[in-house]
Amino acid sequence: MNEITPVRPSTPKDWETDQEVRWCPGCGDYAVLKAVQRTMPDIGATPENTVFVSGIGCSSRFPYYMETYGFHTIHGRAPAVATGVKLANPDLDVWIISGDGDALSIGGNHTMHLLRRNLNCQFLLFNNEIYGLTKGQYSPTSREGTRSPSTPFGSVDRPAKPCAFALGAGARFIARGIDVHKGLPAILKAAHGHQGTGFVEIFQNCIVYNDDVFEAFTAKPNAALNQLWVEHGEPLLFAGGAKGLALDARTLSLRVVDVADGNWQAAEVLVHDRTNRMIAHLLVEMQFGVFPMALGVLYDDPAPTFESAVLAQNRAASEGKIADLQKLVSRGQTWMVEKEPRPE
Repeated sequence: MNEITPVRPSTPKDWETDQEVRWCPGCGDYAVLKAVQRTMPDIGATPENTVFVSGIGCSSRFPYYMETYGFHTIHGRAPAVATGVKLANPDLDVWIISGDGDALSIGGNHTMHLLRRNLNCQFLLFNNEIYGLTKGQYSPTSREGTRSPSTPFGSVDRPAKPCAFALGAGARFIARGIDVHKGLPAILKAAHGHQGTGFVEIFQNCIVYNDDVFEAFTAKPNAALNQLWVEHGEPLLFAGGAKGLALDARTLSLRVVDVADGNWQAAEVLVHDRTNRMIAHLLVEMQFGVFPMALGVLYDDPAPTFESAVLAQNRAASEGKIADLQKLVSRGQTWMVEKEPRPE
């Protein structure tokens, strides 16, 4: 009798390739890569059942550094390729890697349709508010006034908000994380556990072209006061619990309130409900500076996935039918071309 050899659980090392990781020293992409590699064993993933699909940009080198299947596709088209992969083999675990320019500029249309269709995949958007690979042009998320080779006098564009865009497109899972933060793997696990498109915006530092653009809330001296990590069923507190977010019933908007002696109920602090789309909209639209930066799983409300609907439709359409290629190609207006006999 043959004995079945138990499968050895993977380790983060098993997800590393032999390729030299080629990002600028100090780039936030290194931290995201390590977070993903640490997450894979925890979710029980296997390299042979995992696919990473990317577009164009610094972040899109990612598939080379993951010991999995991978596609480094063309600019903005990673969602389209990932959709084809998932429809061809729904059992595959598909991850999409994209940047703010790749996903929201040339790829904006593809990103929108992926989100509204709700393909079962994880979409990691690395947001550094700049085009890094092509040497520092402003991107769709660059702030007004950003000086770059393409906007030497300062950008006059109003920046896109990735999470607000995702919500507007119909995404069912929205989360935010920081490249070097210890909480990123937990966010990745939550995105993977969601049935549908798990959209995760990751604030990622570009040390060369946009260094420290997020330091107002990522730097250690600023983190406690300016980071709000949300937890389902927990009050929206920050600044060590000294401040919170309450709803102004008159204007239907959020306001910052002081919390005395931990009595957040008396301050009418909102409790986070990740299934509540309105709360998610309020959190992603908060003006930073007046409000903290909301981080963690902001919205999680699963719905039927795109590939499950396609497969069900295909099964229904083929039920009781016999595959006959000749009959199929002979339908409609057809004719037979016969070779005329040669004259003698």
